[in-house]
Amino acid sequence: MRRLHQVARFLGAGLSGVFGLVPALIAGAGVFLVVAGLLNYLAPVAANPSATPTFEIKPTGSVSLPSPSPQGSSSPGPSSTTSATTAPGGALATRIQVPALGIDLPIVAPPPNETFPLCNAAEYWVDHSVTPARPLATPGAAQATYIYAHARTGMFLPLLSHSMVNDGKDMIGMYVVVYTDDNQRHIYEISAVRRHVTQLNDALDAKTDQLWMQTSEGPYVANPAPGQVKDLQVVAMPLGILAADPAEAHPTNKGHVCADAPR
Repeated sequence: MRRLHQVARFLGAGLSGVFGLVPALIAGAGVFLVVAGLLNYLAPVAANPSATPTFEIKPTGSVSLPSPSPQGSSSPGPSSTTSATTAPGGALATRIQVPALGIDLPIVAPPPNETFPLCNAAEYWVDHSVTPARPLATPGAAQATYIYAHARTGMFLPLLSHSMVNDGKDMIGMYVVVYTDDNQRHIYEISAVRRHVTQLNDALDAKTDQLWMQTSEGPYVANPAPGQVKDLQVVAMPLGILAADPAEAHPTNKGHVCADAPR
């Protein structure tokens, strides 16, 4: 019941100015009906017929980064490219939002042979240890969705800034929205903040739907020694799915090459 209260407050925030009674109603005995009404109201009429128009609570499993960079410096990202046809078990992620931190970025495939992540966009990791290569970019599938971006203004800098205060504990419980190219919004809740990480084995080994966000904790290093560059991982677990407006699920911005990217 507490979870439903939290989700309703998060998803209904944009309506609070119009429906001033929503918080009071949610607090009342009719919380189930109120939550269901809110979520149905928020599901766009123009959503793809295959999208899920109502909220679904998913089981949450146990939880336990490429190297984008802090503002003013950068470190290399993963190297690969993929397409929607190679995505196992679901549609590709297209956009990520962390409303409480002001994060809102398109998600794009990493360019071929990438050595420096794009600016003004997030990217998804592709696992090349298996054949065919497995894009970690399909929310709802039995695997991690792994999204990384630079720690720069307008990108994932808020994740890094908050991680430096009390080990990022204030981010626990924040909601994350990931849009997919089949016009859905996957809602996640941050459950863990992992600092000073040098590997992504736990994400690669995930067997349930999880969201992992990564950004760098240190400056760009051209040829880093093992363990020299450390990263931040923020893990979130699924709460449910909503329908999305196709225009919101398909942002036109696709990022650009950073001005300070190595040539």
